[in-house]
Amino acid sequence: MYKFSKDDCFISSFEGGLSGMLIVFLLFFSISLFSQEKDDLGTEVVTIVKPYTPTISDAFKVKETPVLNDTDTLQKKEVRYEIFSVPVASTFTPSKGKAATVDKAKPLQLYDNYATLGFGSYTSVLAELFSSFEISRTDNAGIFFRHNASHGNIEETLLDSKYYDTELSGNYTSRQKDMAYKMEAGIQHQVFNWYGLNDAFDTASEETIHAINPQQTYLGFNLGGTLSLSESVFESATAKIHYLGDAFSSSEINVNLQPKFMLPLSDFNLQVLAEVDYLTGKFDRNYTTQDEVVYNFLNVGITPSLVYVNDDLTLSLGANTVVSLDSENSETNFFIYPKIQASYRLIEEVLIVYGGVEGGLQQNTYQHFKDENPFVSPTLQIAPTSQLYNAFGGLKGKLSNQVGYNVRGSYGKEENKALFQLNPYKGMSNFFEGYEYGNSFGLVYDNLNILNLVGELKVDISEAFMLGANANFYSYLLDNQPEAWNLPELTASVFSNFNITEKVYAGVSLFFVGERKDVFTTQLSQVVTLNPYFDANVDLGYKVNDRLSIFGKGSNLFGNHYQKWQNFPVQGIQGLLGATYKFDW
Repeated sequence: MYKFSKDDCFISSFEGGLSGMLIVFLLFFSISLFSQEKDDLGTEVVTIVKPYTPTISDAFKVKETPVLNDTDTLQKKEVRYEIFSVPVASTFTPSKGKAATVDKAKPLQLYDNYATLGFGSYTSVLAELFSSFEISRTDNAGIFFRHNASHGNIEETLLDSKYYDTELSGNYTSRQKDMAYKMEAGIQHQVFNWYGLNDAFDTASEETIHAINPQQTYLGFNLGGTLSLSESVFESATAKIHYLGDAFSSSEINVNLQPKFMLPLSDFNLQVLAEVDYLTGKFDRNYTTQDEVVYNFLNVGITPSLVYVNDDLTLSLGANTVVSLDSENSETNFFIYPKIQASYRLIEEVLIVYGGVEGGLQQNTYQHFKDENPFVSPTLQIAPTSQLYNAFGGLKGKLSNQVGYNVRGSYGKEENKALFQLNPYKGMSNFFEGYEYGNSFGLVYDNLNILNLVGELKVDISEAFMLGANANFYSYLLDNQPEAWNLPELTASVFSNFNITEKVYAGVSLFFVGERKDVFTTQLSQVVTLNPYFDANVDLGYKVNDRLSIFGKGSNLFGNHYQKWQNFPVQGIQGLLGATYKFDW
C-alpha cells in the first residue's frame, strides 16, 4: 500500500493550480484579440497639467555602529616583565677614547705685492715692483715697475755698450655680473748703443772713436683697454694706442681696434672678427739721402667664420677680407685670405690631429722692428707684409697625464717680407751720425716661401718638476735676395724648473741658434756667415720664509761672446744676486 505524505499533497495541489491558471490565461488572451479586431476605441486628447518631475529617494544609511551581542567576551590579561640580574665578576676596565689627530697642511699665504732687487756683473741692476689694490669686491687696480740695466762695457768693443730698459705700467680691472673691462696705460724708456763697429776701426785713432756718439734713446707710451660682455651678440672689444719716439726726432702712432661678435646658430656659431688699424709715422731722413720718410697706412678688415665644436671635432671655416690704404703713395689694395682650422680627437687626449690654412695682412711698425732688433737705424722704410697662405698640419696630445707632445709642419708664402740687413759702411768721417758706420741695421723686402717643421715635448710631473724641449727647422726660398738675411735654419731650446727641497728651487734653460747670413757692404757687398751659438742659463733660489726669497742667476755660462747680430758680440759670463720680498700693504 502506498502512503501519501504532506509533501506529496502539496506538490499535487501546486500542479493542479498551475494547470488551471494556464487555461484561464489562454482564454483571456483569445477574448482580448477578438475584442481588438472588432471594437474601435477611437481617439482621446490628453492634457498634461504639470510636467513630470522625477525625484531620488534618500539612500538608507547606517547611522551608528551596530552593537554585537556576543556572549563570549575576552578580556586582555596584564603581562609583567621582570629582569633577573646576577652580578658577574670582571677585571676589564675600558679606557677613554681619544680622537686621532690629523696633520693639516699649512695654508699657502698669498700676497698682493712683491719687490725684487738684484745686482750683478757688468754693473747690472735688476729692480721690480708689483702692487695690487682691491678697490671693491669686483674692482682691482695694479701697478708694475721694472728696471733692467747694465752699465759695464763688453770686452773688445771700442764704443760704449751699456743699455737700460725701464717701464712703468698700471691697470684697472672690473668684473661685473654681465660685463668685465680692463684699462691699462704705460710708459717705457730705453737706451741702447750702436757699438758694433767692423774690423776697419781696429786701426782707427782714439780721436775718431771718441767722436762717434752711438747712443739711441727710445721713449714709448701706450694706452688701451678690453671690454667683454656675457650673453650678448657683441662678445668683446680691444682697443690700443701706442706712441714711439727716439733721439733722432722719429715718431710713430699706432691705433688698433678689434671688436668681436658671436651669433649662435642651430649647429654652428657665426663668429665675426673685425679690425681697424691706423699707422702714421716719420723719420727725419733715410739712410742714403736727407729726404724725410713719412708713412701712413689704414687697414680695415673683417673675418666671418662658421665655428663648429663637439666632443671630438672642432672646425672653423672663414675668410679674412682686408682693404689697405697707403695714403703717401696713393695706393689702395684689396686682399682675401683663408681662415680655416680643424682638429679631431682620434684617441681622447692621446692623439689629436689638426690642420688648416691661414693668411693675413701684418702691419709692420717701428715699434715691432726695434723690439726685435734694438740696433735698427732711424731711417727705415715701413710697409705691411702680406701672408698669402700658411698651410699647416700636425699631431698633438698626451702620452700620459704628465707628458705632452706636439709635431707640426707648415708651408707658406709671404709677399713683401721684411728682412734685417746690416747698413752699408760709409767711412770714418766725423760728420756721420752714430749709426752710419756700418753699425746699424736697415730693412730689405722680398717675397718668401718658407717650410717649417716643429717638434715639442713637455714633461710636467708636478709643481716640483717641469721639463720642456722644442726644435724648429726652416727652409727658405726667395724671389730676389740671395739669402734670407738673419734668419736661422735651425733653433732649439730646453728648459726646466724644479724644486730641490721645500725651500730650494732651481731652473735651467739652454738655447741653440744655427747659422745666419748677412751682408757687409762698403763699395762692394760681401756675404758673411754668423756662427751658430749655444747659450746656457741657470737660476737658483732659497725661500727664507713665506715672504723673503734669495736668488742667484747665471747667464751665458759657456762665456762665448757670440754675435746675435753682425758685429754685435754679447756679454760673456754674467752673474746676478738678489732678493724678492712679498708683502701686503
